[in-house]
Amino acid sequence: MSYLIKPQAYTPLLDMKQTELGIKQIKEFFQQNLSSELRLRRVTAPLFVLKGTGLNDDLSGVERAVSFPIKDLEDQQAEVVHSLAKWKRVTLADYHIEPGYGIYTDMNAIRADEELGNLHSLYVDQWDWERVITPEQRNIDFLKEIVKRIYSAMRRTEFMICEMYPQITPFLAKEVHFIHSQELLDMYPDKSSKERENLITKQYGSVFIIGIGGQLSNGKPHDLRAPDYDDYTTIDPQTGLAGLNGDLLIWNEVLGRAIELSSMGIRVDKETMLKQLKLSGKEERTKLYFHRRMLEGSLPLCIGGGIGQSRLCMLYLKKAHIGEIQASIWPEKMKKECDECGIPLI
Repeated sequence: MSYLIKPQAYTPLLDMKQTELGIKQIKEFFQQNLSSELRLRRVTAPLFVLKGTGLNDDLSGVERAVSFPIKDLEDQQAEVVHSLAKWKRVTLADYHIEPGYGIYTDMNAIRADEELGNLHSLYVDQWDWERVITPEQRNIDFLKEIVKRIYSAMRRTEFMICEMYPQITPFLAKEVHFIHSQELLDMYPDKSSKERENLITKQYGSVFIIGIGGQLSNGKPHDLRAPDYDDYTTIDPQTGLAGLNGDLLIWNEVLGRAIELSSMGIRVDKETMLKQLKLSGKEERTKLYFHRRMLEGSLPLCIGGGIGQSRLCMLYLKKAHIGEIQASIWPEKMKKECDECGIPLI
């Protein structure tokens, strides 16, 4: 079901021509800085993968992948990717990437089950990245170091766009505030996960919530994660809390709420994957191509994630709707409401 947030007295700071130029500049500048910060090389990625290989990301496990038959492959089915979390890990192995280096790519997806709104579209575009790590780097401190590097690239991009368009003023916090999802639940035990996100992000501006997917003290996860890429069950010896992954949230002044810009984390090793598959009742996946390669030890240890391109542009350019950044399909009611609110959809 679609839902529209209507900012009061909203007026775009940029016209459509300025917006298109700004989008181009942000995407070019940010990906160059991301590549430099994390030592990533650009690779070409697929729009679809074969069904039944385990390469597609199943997100929270309920979203339907857009699929179609392939005439020349004996009626096999292809699926449009949800994300490239698993494909990237196979690519790291096939390209023989060394520890300390990685890859990034433009990921384009169709998510037919999205609830459309200011932040959600049928079309998803993000930078998917993955980097090889050593066994010693599978810890919270290293995760935080990578988050800080990504955030540094974000702050440099903010400076560039504010120099380009003086009517846009800086808004990013100087530093990212780190908090575990269990600690956040302890702070606001009577709030939903989204309410907790809004409260903590409004306070600090930029927040990284650690431990997404594992069960918390209330018997629920902060949010759902597939069991075969992010490691959300390993216990950190410093805190005694589980999870080597998380979400990067930024306070959006225009919408008056937190928005998720990146989901990322240290990936499962063989033992953790088996544990998480068992906990989620997905042990049958061990027969799939991706999981067989994990179990045979031919895939490297790694860290990775995705960074929303349209959301990042939306944030920098102070836009109220993702449809001001990308061309997509919207319900007629939403298009009418946007027109009445002065939100110009592409």
